Amino acid sequence: MTDTTKSLNTLNVVEERYSAAAEEREASLCCPVDYDAKYLEIIPDEVIERDYGCGDPSKYLMEGETVLDLGSGGGKICFIASQVVGDSGRVIGVDMNDTMLDLARRSQEVVASKLGYDNVEFRKGKIQDLAVDRDAVNQYLIDHPVTDESSLRDLESHLGEMRSTEPMIADNSVDVVVSNCVLNLVDASEKEELFRELFRVLKPGGRAVISDIVSDEFVPIAMQNDADLWSGCISGAYQEQDFLKAFERAGFHGIQIAVYQEKPWQTVEGIEFRSVTVIAYKVEEGSCDDYHEAVIYRGPYARVIDDNGHVYERGLRSKVCRSTFEMMSERPYQDDFVRVPPHLAVTADQAAPMSCDGDSRPPSVTKGKDYNLTVLGQSCCEPGECC
Repeated sequence: MTDTTKSLNTLNVVEERYSAAAEEREASLCCPVDYDAKYLEIIPDEVIERDYGCGDPSKYLMEGETVLDLGSGGGKICFIASQVVGDSGRVIGVDMNDTMLDLARRSQEVVASKLGYDNVEFRKGKIQDLAVDRDAVNQYLIDHPVTDESSLRDLESHLGEMRSTEPMIADNSVDVVVSNCVLNLVDASEKEELFRELFRVLKPGGRAVISDIVSDEFVPIAMQNDADLWSGCISGAYQEQDFLKAFERAGFHGIQIAVYQEKPWQTVEGIEFRSVTVIAYKVEEGSCDDYHEAVIYRGPYARVIDDNGHVYERGLRSKVCRSTFEMMSERPYQDDFVRVPPHLAVTADQAAPMSCDGDSRPPSVTKGKDYNLTVLGQSCCEPGECC
């Protein structure tokens, strides 16, 4: 292993290894993944051969969506996604490796000609800094070389203006962020910023679908300073629970493990490394006002707690504010809750601020205090059904 007293330059070791892997396939960089064969038919063999993933986040995409692929490499996930979202959708791949970008860009025309449309673009940038277009920076440096303190300040000013007025990926602009075995390659000091960037670029209601390598135990510093283990998608891995907490710290809700590899992909010094796919949502914040709405948790658990700390008991009409009611009407919560609107709608001027404290919502509140309807003899079946 490398000398543990030195700080590993993760950017350089990753750049070197993946540049070589773009030229010649390195089998040890990926986990076996079963992709839908129908999407692979139009993708050039050299792209498929140089795919270094550990999952398939493209399985969770839908037609018409705008998709951002972080660490897009040779473009395989982008080219699959382009077919899933269709010509009404859009796919953006971001990568820092010039060799991989060259492979992806020269394959783009081949894929587009077979599809009959071109909805993919590849941009050069750091996935932990999605505001800065590195191709644009390179062009700026050609036109305005940095030769002294004054020109350095000009560059810094230019980067600041780019972030504020022309970010490579704008705020709230993407339906889905995907990534395939790349987040672990980002330096530990920049990982929190990476998750904040994920959250920033997603539209409210959007989601992140991330396939990556996690460890069952925390990786010791000695392993983190090993260049081969880091660039090999091993020692930069999050511990599995801390991976989920990273989404939580960035503000995501509804975080769930969609895929958990049963057998470890690698085991190093007794630590197991395996592939997971996590889905996390950027929930749109609404008003915490009382519209006399309730939700009923269906089960199977006796009670659950959401990411805002609200407790829901199975079968109980829980009093919720408008923001929570709307959240429970969307993915990933909608199948777990029955939504109970009031019999008579409450207008915005009638709604008062409230706290979602887990209390019950009496049926008399949702129906209204003067509700006194009597209906006898109706069938309990839905129209067109027979009991």
